[in-house]
Amino acid sequence: MLRPTQIAIPTLVRAKPGALDRLGRYLDRSGHRRVAVAVSQGLAAPLPDRVANSLKEQNVEAAAWIEVADNGLEPTARAFADLPKGVTAVVGVGGGKALDVAKYIAFLGRLPYFAVPTSLSNDGFCSPQSSLTVRGARRSLPAALPFGVIVDTAVCLSAPRVLTLSGVGDLVAKFTAIRDWKLAFHAKGDPIDDFATLMSDGTIYSFMSHPAIDLEGIRLLATALLLNGIAMEICGSSRPASGSEHLISHALDATSARPRLHGLQVGVATYLVSVLQGENTERIAALFDSTGFWDVIAADPFSRDEWMTAVRKAPSIKEGYYTVLSSRDAVPEVEHLLNSDPRLVRCFQ
Repeated sequence: MLRPTQIAIPTLVRAKPGALDRLGRYLDRSGHRRVAVAVSQGLAAPLPDRVANSLKEQNVEAAAWIEVADNGLEPTARAFADLPKGVTAVVGVGGGKALDVAKYIAFLGRLPYFAVPTSLSNDGFCSPQSSLTVRGARRSLPAALPFGVIVDTAVCLSAPRVLTLSGVGDLVAKFTAIRDWKLAFHAKGDPIDDFATLMSDGTIYSFMSHPAIDLEGIRLLATALLLNGIAMEICGSSRPASGSEHLISHALDATSARPRLHGLQVGVATYLVSVLQGENTERIAALFDSTGFWDVIAADPFSRDEWMTAVRKAPSIKEGYYTVLSSRDAVPEVEHLLNSDPRLVRCFQ
């Protein structure tokens, strides 16, 4: 694994109430007077108007206003090709699809990218990849970290609670991802970046200091997910943030009749994998208890059969990616856990 020769981390970071209404000011201060804006199609009112008004107040022109419903590679490439001349930055506002499309447009144009998530369902808003659809399949394509990250904590707090809990599920995955990375080191000699693991590990404990869905909890969750993205950039790998729990989620995306939010799948898989690894299980369980994560899953249980299929498929998702699922046949253990663990029994039918 080679460390990137240059690491470009976000220069502008704002996580506070009302940050959305200062977007135009942040762009103006950074010298951007003509920008392209990609917004989630159907973004709840009055958020689009607040973005437009913020730009107008600072005389920042939205030379392109792209409503994103499709995160396919081809429409994203067309949006890049259609960028008006003189655009100096790309702004993504809304959920994952809009942010991934904006990030990739900025990457293709070698332009600064400003991420403005309106919910915190995963760590993708500040990761060095864009998740786009290529020929019907989700692919993670190389991109660049944002120049600016603007999180209006009041806006994110008002987002559906399930989206925030999805972000919590994606965050705790760092426990099992780091453990899998260490297993790969001992089994195959895969090198570990100690600073990246330290950063990723620390983000979880930061949120656990105040594991509440309030303004302060949203701020901590936002900064924790942001730092996970930087950890991936530091080591040039997804290893600090993604392990066997993500492989299970990817397998579910490919095989389930109704895939759920990424972070919900990852969160349950993290708890399951932590039992296989023999570490951090009670920490994860306590966090899910305090935030109400288990209750959200139990209200719409997963299919036990689909998860067993995903667990069997998971080790083959990424060739050469050693995890606890590579170390042994874990299928019988998983089947037993899904039928006997009191927390997991609630989550499956």
